[in-house]
Amino acid sequence: MSYQISIQKTQNPKNKPDQDNLGFGQIFTDHMFIMDYTEGKGWHDPRIVPYGPLSLEPSTMVFHYGQAVFEGLKAYKTEDGRILLFRPRKNMERINISNERVCIPKIDVDFAVEACKTLVSVDRDWIPEAEGTSLYIRPFIISTDPFLGVRPSWTYKFIIILSPVGAYYKEGINPVKIYVESEYVRAVKGGTGYAKTPGNYAASLIAQVKAKELGYTQVLWLDGVEKKYIEEVGTMNVFFKINGEVITPSLDGSILAGITRESTIELLRASGIKVTERKITIEEIYNAHEAGTLEEAFGTGTAAVISPIGELSWNGKVIKINDGKIGETASFVYNTITGIQSGKIEDKFGWTVEVK
Repeated sequence: MSYQISIQKTQNPKNKPDQDNLGFGQIFTDHMFIMDYTEGKGWHDPRIVPYGPLSLEPSTMVFHYGQAVFEGLKAYKTEDGRILLFRPRKNMERINISNERVCIPKIDVDFAVEACKTLVSVDRDWIPEAEGTSLYIRPFIISTDPFLGVRPSWTYKFIIILSPVGAYYKEGINPVKIYVESEYVRAVKGGTGYAKTPGNYAASLIAQVKAKELGYTQVLWLDGVEKKYIEEVGTMNVFFKINGEVITPSLDGSILAGITRESTIELLRASGIKVTERKITIEEIYNAHEAGTLEEAFGTGTAAVISPIGELSWNGKVIKINDGKIGETASFVYNTITGIQSGKIEDKFGWTVEVK
C-alpha cells in the first residue's frame, strides 16, 4: 500500500526542555502525524502537522464508548548521532491485534512504521541525549463519528505524538515495592486484557491509587476468576527467578503480549538461561520466598524497560526479594536491552531500525 505523507512545518517552534528534568509524558514535540479513516474509502490523507488540539464534537464516539487503541515505543540517539527505533514493527503488528478486538479497521504495518520514522525524523532535534533518556512515541487510534449509539464507528483518526522522556519511575532502576491486589482485577480471558485499549487502564486506576496510599509503587494483578494466578505488575509483564529458573506467566488471553517481555525471553534463552512460560500462583511465590529459592522478581515494559521488584505485600505477608537489591538477571537484561537500544551494544538480534 502506497501513501504520500504531506508535511506542514510549525511556524512557532517550542523551546527545547532541560534534559535533566524531563519527567515522563509531560512534554510534547513540535509536530504530530494524523491519518483519517472513512468507511468505504479506507485510510487516507496521511500528514504531519504542528502539534496542537484536536477539534472533536462532544458527541464523538470515543468519549462515550471508548473505542480506541494505543501503542508505545521509543527512539534513541546513539553516541555517533544515529537514531534508532526498537522493534517498531512489533508495535504496529500489536496495534492491529488490538484493532481487531475493538472493531477498528487495521492499518498497514509497513506504512505505520514509515509514519513513525518520518515523524521522528522531522522532530529529530527533540531526541534527548542524556543517559537514560529517549523520545517516547505514542501511536493511537480513536473513533470519531459524532453519534450516540453502541456500534463500531465509521470514521477514525490514527495519530502519532512524540514526547522526550526521562526515567519512568523516579526510583530509576532501583527495586520498587509492589502491592498484590486481591479485590480488584485487571482483565479476564475473553475480555480485552490482551489488547492495548484505554478501558483496561481506566479499570486499573482504583487499585493503583489504593496501592500508593499504602506506600507501594505499583500493583501486582491476579487472575480475575480464582484470584490466585499472577498476571501483570502495573502496566508491565512480570518475571520471577526461582532456583535458577526464570518464570513468567503464560499468555492466555488476559495478559498483554509485551514487546520487552518477548525481547527478554529471547535474550535470556540466547544466553543459556532457562525461561518457562506457565501459570504461576502468588502462593508459589510466597512458598519459594519461605524456602529461600526466590532469587529475583522484575517487571518489563517499554516505558521503564526493567523495573526490579524488591518487596511484595500479599494479604498482610511481606515478601522481601534479594534483600531489596537489583538481581544479576534483571541487571543483565536491562544493561543489554538499553545497550542495544542506544547503539552501545551490537544488535545481534536485528531489533533496531535506523531513522535516516
